[in-house]
Amino acid sequence: MHEVWGLAALWIGLALIATLLSIWFRIATALSEIVVGTVAQLIIGALIGTTLGSDVPWIKFLSGTGAIVLTFLAGAELDPVVFKAKLKEASAIGFISFLAPFLGCTAAAYYLIHWTVRASWLAGVALSTTSVAVVYAVMLELGLNKTDFGKTVLAACFVTDLGTVLALGLIFAPFSVKTLIFVGVSAVVFFILPYLTPRFFKKYGNRPSELEAKYLLLFLFGMGSLAVWSDSEAVLPAYVIGMVLAGTVGKDHVLIRRLRTLTFGLLTPFYFIRAGSYVSVPAIIAAPVTLFVLFMGKMITKIAGVYPATKFYKYAQKEGIYTTLLMSTGLTFGSISALFGLTHGIIDQRQYSLLIVVIIGSAVVPTLIANAFFIPKYLLPEKEEEAHLKATPVTKE
Repeated sequence: MHEVWGLAALWIGLALIATLLSIWFRIATALSEIVVGTVAQLIIGALIGTTLGSDVPWIKFLSGTGAIVLTFLAGAELDPVVFKAKLKEASAIGFISFLAPFLGCTAAAYYLIHWTVRASWLAGVALSTTSVAVVYAVMLELGLNKTDFGKTVLAACFVTDLGTVLALGLIFAPFSVKTLIFVGVSAVVFFILPYLTPRFFKKYGNRPSELEAKYLLLFLFGMGSLAVWSDSEAVLPAYVIGMVLAGTVGKDHVLIRRLRTLTFGLLTPFYFIRAGSYVSVPAIIAAPVTLFVLFMGKMITKIAGVYPATKFYKYAQKEGIYTTLLMSTGLTFGSISALFGLTHGIIDQRQYSLLIVVIIGSAVVPTLIANAFFIPKYLLPEKEEEAHLKATPVTKE
């Protein structure tokens, strides 16, 4: 049993190092966890010729749970009021943000770097994403999450990632009787949950036993099991469950905060460190041209799709460029898609490594450019102390 606790201590130690790095360098924690997983696997493999234990069953379980709950939280963050008010705008920008890189990167992978058809489709899926985690963190830091502009961009991110999740499930899940059962059960569950959940929580919730978390995990695990049984992906129903409960669970800030503590404190480090541990550094060094093609494929298609859409909805110049750059980021769902492809034999470790590096680059480069040159500062909400000073009359002595 001491091996289990020793391995757990190692992984939590790596998670702590990754968190410190994210604070020092002001980058997304998920990004630093992927990098730490890659470096740790490289060092441990070179020094003692072993692995991090990424395929140990209990680590795979915690990793999978992290992906499922994180996906649920992403869906639950949707603001139904803003999404309804900006439905056409958010849907159009979000859809083109998914479709352009999905088709463009698939074509680039197939025609320019000559990957197989299935690997090319997987590349298109993985590079079509927008990182809700990165965009939300940026919006939160600047205060733009409180503005209509920020809420619309976040809503568009959800549409993009919904397209990614659906494409992942529909393209790579064989259609069968199991699929029909999964779709039928999902439709019933998604219809009932918004009605059942608030009433159940009102009657039995707000207790130290954390009934709400157990209730949600029951549905997430149950639907995840059904999805995998039908040869789909467990994150697909988790994302939709989050969306249908956004108007109820999503508004319970205390519950969401507790779920975030569980997710980011324990679960997602196992997911992202595990994802990083599969990256092959030699494969990256050996294929710089492929990296360039995939990265530019994502950037060019995102810009070509999103920027004209922002101009159609009469965004100011800085707002349009800023939105385009943020929508070009990718991290969480991109890495989930890439890891899905690796574990299901759709891509090999070399292709997976290349996709992960491109995904990490897309999380960093557009964000840095957007925040350095294109922040629409006139939309930033005034800080409370500044507003107070402006409202307070100045008296002369």
